[in-house]
Amino acid sequence: MDTFHYLFFSFIALGLFFPQATASSRDPNKMEINHVNGIIGAIVDNSSRIGKEARVAMEMAINDFNQANQSLVLQNRNSQGDPVGAVLAARDLINTQQVQAILGPHTWEESALIADVGSQAHAPILSLSDSTPQWATMRWPFLLQASPSQHIQMNAVAAIVQSWGWRRVTVIYEDNSAANGVISHLSDALREIGTEINQLLGLPPFTSFSLSEDLEKLKRDQCRVFVVHTSLPLAIRLFRQAKRMEMMGNGYVWITTDSIMSLVHSINASTIDSMQGILGVKSYFPESGPRFQDFNTRFRRKFSTEHPEEENHEPGIFAVQAYNATWAVARALAPALVAETKTWVATNSTENLVSGQEVGFSESVDQTVNNSSSMENLGQEFWPGGPRFSPRGWTPQTSDKPLRIGVPTGSPFKQFVNVAYDDRANTTTYTGFSISIFEATMERLPYFLPYEFFSLHWHI
Repeated sequence: MDTFHYLFFSFIALGLFFPQATASSRDPNKMEINHVNGIIGAIVDNSSRIGKEARVAMEMAINDFNQANQSLVLQNRNSQGDPVGAVLAARDLINTQQVQAILGPHTWEESALIADVGSQAHAPILSLSDSTPQWATMRWPFLLQASPSQHIQMNAVAAIVQSWGWRRVTVIYEDNSAANGVISHLSDALREIGTEINQLLGLPPFTSFSLSEDLEKLKRDQCRVFVVHTSLPLAIRLFRQAKRMEMMGNGYVWITTDSIMSLVHSINASTIDSMQGILGVKSYFPESGPRFQDFNTRFRRKFSTEHPEEENHEPGIFAVQAYNATWAVARALAPALVAETKTWVATNSTENLVSGQEVGFSESVDQTVNNSSSMENLGQEFWPGGPRFSPRGWTPQTSDKPLRIGVPTGSPFKQFVNVAYDDRANTTTYTGFSISIFEATMERLPYFLPYEFFSLHWHI
């Protein structure tokens, strides 16, 4: 396995770029472009953080594009996270508004229904869902995936597991129509590195059920490595309950996927406290360039005005993806502009870290490191409970029978194997080079294996 490609993978779905603000295109004297009229539809959930960021970014993209003497219109619809509402919105956009393409939404349940409507009307649908089955684009030829591949993200998760040598993991996922494909990718990736899935726990995407019973079962199990692939609201409930049940302490390992970690910037401090020590895979995009800084400044100004209820106004990867997807559709409607406008291509990667105070294990990435399977270049890790050594990912059960190791009492080579019995203390000690080698080997196992020595009364 080429771990580097799994830890830092790049993808370009529709051309990931920020226009040059568009410095040259804003001056009509510098270029002549054919005037384009068009209508682009968008369906997002305005009640979610992802939807709020996407809508603001899409509007910014259209405004920026129209600075080049264009007249594109964005028709935005709020699905409120309801698949039926998304279908009705798609039909209205296609039949009434005569849109030429539809952007969004961010859930597969909504995207699948909209894809069917779009294919019937021959209207392109650019899905921003983070999980799209491989068969979907064959069934709906007008469906385009504008977000990163889940297959590659799961390889990044497997690379984390492989780096610390954990041989078993428990997978906690949100049980929806897209889950099977994601879990299949994760299972394949883990199988390639020789790691087994100890348990699969599917959680319903509802807020009324209790997590305590499910977590109690996991707590009684030996496996201590958990991979979590859920929406952010469900993940927040999960980690709060896990902390109450003392499952965020020493010995536990929690690995989360992009659907959670790419929204960490929007979480308040009290919620962050319940997530201390988790590892995460998140999409990465360069934030130091002047064009992103310009985008960031304008986004924060617009977002804070339209959503004052949000504590953090920084754009995340979902805003970047929405901006890029919108700009890509706009460019497709104006081929003359494509030939003239200079663009900046932003590399988008998945990295196994989370920026922030001890919510992962590093705050920066050394982008000069090449082809390394080691996690050392990502800085000091912060594990649940605060230990600076790697958890084994496995704990013994009280009912486990220890592995019994027979040690001969009559060995003539005491430097290798020696059995000494203390009559006064009624104890037996086992020493020697062979004993030390065995104990050191047991210490290096990636899981806990209980054992005990017993004396064999025979001579070598």
